Amino acid sequence: MSDTYKKQIGGSHYASMKIQPSEFINKNNIPFAEGNAIKYLCRHKQKGQKQDLLKAKHYIDMAIERDYADDAHLKPLPAGFTLKK
Repeated sequence: MSDTYKKQIGGSHYASMKIQPSEFINKNNIPFAEGNAIKYLCRHKQKGQKQDLLKAKHYIDMAIERDYADDAHLKPLPAGFTLKK
């Protein structure tokens, strides 16, 4: 791990993780929405709790809309799920 990934500005919620979410995201060239979802999923217990899970869900919804909005009519979603437009 480079020195860049060893430090954290503003808090310590990533310090105990074996791999920083930002390092994983960057080294795997993960797009913005998916990367933010990963970040919020990883830190929810140490920082934002339910709000971070809702943020992760929001970014997942963005990725779904971005990549699959045109396919929404092809496959029905499970009961209780809807795509917001």
